[in-house]
Amino acid sequence: MTEKLKTGVVGVGSLGQWHARVYAEMADAELVGVFDPDPARAQEIAERYGTRAFGSLGELTGAVEAVSVAAPTDRHSEIFLQLAEHGCHALVEKPIAASLEQARLMVDVAEKQGLILQVGHIERFNPVIGFLEQQLTAPRFIEAVRLAPYPPERAGALPRGTEVSVVLDLMIHDIDIILHLVRSPLADVHAMGVAVLAATEDIANARLRFENGCVANVTASRISRERMRKLRVFQEDTYLSLDYMNQTGLLSRKADGHIETVPVPIEKGDALERQLASFVASVRLRQTPVVCGRQASDALSVAMRICDTMANRPS
Repeated sequence: MTEKLKTGVVGVGSLGQWHARVYAEMADAELVGVFDPDPARAQEIAERYGTRAFGSLGELTGAVEAVSVAAPTDRHSEIFLQLAEHGCHALVEKPIAASLEQARLMVDVAEKQGLILQVGHIERFNPVIGFLEQQLTAPRFIEAVRLAPYPPERAGALPRGTEVSVVLDLMIHDIDIILHLVRSPLADVHAMGVAVLAATEDIANARLRFENGCVANVTASRISRERMRKLRVFQEDTYLSLDYMNQTGLLSRKADGHIETVPVPIEKGDALERQLASFVASVRLRQTPVVCGRQASDALSVAMRICDTMANRPS
């Protein structure tokens, strides 16, 4: 495969602009163009990365083979279905969709048409997860904390991500990681959340109990003064404390009647670059992506269950 994969980006706001940058720099991909509802923004990003600003989604899909969708969540399904009509493979930012019905339709269409549908659960490509997977045996307790400041205001639009609950905006990253690590059906959920600035929850906590006995405690906030993305995993003889943001961690292990703690040997890397390289490879080789539509739908299902619990049975 010597020809470069023809790629594009739909939505070049705070996140999509970085997808455009990575595609423009990749050796085996060509950034054919971008589309954004704001023509001035599309033109700005196109000029920055030496590509074309398309006037409509239809025009872009006719010129590319694979597309990153970095639009608001409530438009993911609509955009993906239009891409699918043109046979375009897609990397859709998380969460996969605004509802389970939309997510399942997207998965069904992708599978029937033989299209790659990857979802942007970017922490799967964080080097700390690669190290954790090597150490994993049988996790018994997991604690995940993800904090961020409230997104800045945008002219004519809600602050980024606030069209959905913080559970779908931030916590879903950790839900996906936890499902990937535990690999057991969810038995029970306890959750509570509070809406502070947005119409939906800005801070939330959930306690997930799985059928194999593992318990996960997950906290997410988008009204924090500080940024934090940390994961702690406890196993029978091992404790790992990992920092997604700084790509560092500590490994504690029982040895000869005492506990030894050593720094985690992590080779740092750009998770977005790894994610897009993996997506391009999946399209070129027609192989199942690291985070496929079905896995993303499973994470969305748990997120929706948490939201339902907060609304109807807060605890």
